[in-house]
Amino acid sequence: MRASGARLLLLLPTTTYRTEAFVEAAAKLGVELVCASERASTLEHLAPDALVTLDFADPLGSAETIARFAARRPIDAVVPVDDLTTVAAAAISQRLGLKANSLPAVATARDKHAMRRCLAAAGVPVPRFGLVGLADDPAARAERVEFPCVLKPLALSASRGVIRANDAREFVAAFRRIAAILESVEAPLPDEARQALLVEEFIPGREVALEGLLIGGTLHVLAIFDKPDPLDGPFFEETIYVTPSRLAEPVQAAIAAVTRDACAALGLTEGPIHAELRLNERGPFVLEVAARSIGGLCSRTLTFGTGLSLEELILCLALGRPLESLERERRAAGVMMIPIPRAGRLASVRGADEAAAVDGVEEVAITMHPGQAVVPLPEGWQYLGFIFARAETPAAVEHALRQAHARLHFAIE
Repeated sequence: MRASGARLLLLLPTTTYRTEAFVEAAAKLGVELVCASERASTLEHLAPDALVTLDFADPLGSAETIARFAARRPIDAVVPVDDLTTVAAAAISQRLGLKANSLPAVATARDKHAMRRCLAAAGVPVPRFGLVGLADDPAARAERVEFPCVLKPLALSASRGVIRANDAREFVAAFRRIAAILESVEAPLPDEARQALLVEEFIPGREVALEGLLIGGTLHVLAIFDKPDPLDGPFFEETIYVTPSRLAEPVQAAIAAVTRDACAALGLTEGPIHAELRLNERGPFVLEVAARSIGGLCSRTLTFGTGLSLEELILCLALGRPLESLERERRAAGVMMIPIPRAGRLASVRGADEAAAVDGVEEVAITMHPGQAVVPLPEGWQYLGFIFARAETPAAVEHALRQAHARLHFAIE
């Protein structure tokens, strides 16, 4: 690393919620940022040393572009902020000789089918699964499926296109609906992700999320989030996350152990991971391990040590700086991702001040604006906004989030 100061490449899809948090973290740490996106900025010609356009669907091409950039403006670390950029980040890091996850490991984690095969081969508990081509006859495939099952795209995130089917009729309808979603997706996706989908066993039980940092192959658990709302389908819209978990310590230890095994099986060794698991009497099952941090604005629930944000931890780790503490603050914290009740156009929002006045609520962030088209799951992937709360207990946090949400009123035309 250069003695004069650190320069970090941040990969920012235009659809991400995360830009502000990472830019603020870099400013606090005194890190010089180079920001790369898949669409050219109108300001790029004014700041050629700080803004770059990359084709995230072409990781090796992106790596060559940055190698040419780095020949005159050396890069010390690369950080992807969302699923769309993880593979490109690994390719760039490999090309520049930077410490990071290997390209094969990240590519496997990015593809839900490849991930399932890898984890199953290593004995990590995952749902039974199979691949179905979009050129196949869904009615014929439904005859060979055990119900209930879940159909999902191979490379979309935020539960987009994930649908439960309880019988053959629902299977065919879900198949066709996901096919239509994939046709409409503008984001760069691998060819296989547009040609097939995953069909897997529905795992009953509770769902949790684990946020962690991998340092030299060792998983450090930052937080386990409970998801108190049942996620039984037909769609799987996440709403409330609360930490610390109210699960018994042995159960939390099992969740961490299975996640650790999953990371090892995939070959992930460095940086943030976000894992989703289902839990029942058979133990924890891995649904996903993503080589990036928690999505949306949800990272605002996490504060560490003397007040570091999750983004500051991630940047410090990427740059090889010492990490003072990975211990989360003592108080419970949570977020509600405000769901979209129906499709239409957002006309108005009422009750934000009343919601923010609820005891324990820290912020009500409405991220959609009046006049904006709103699309619920499974076609949509955005939320109306986020509610954040902190309190002495997880139960109090959950209560505050629900009370605040009840005071919000969205007029959708």
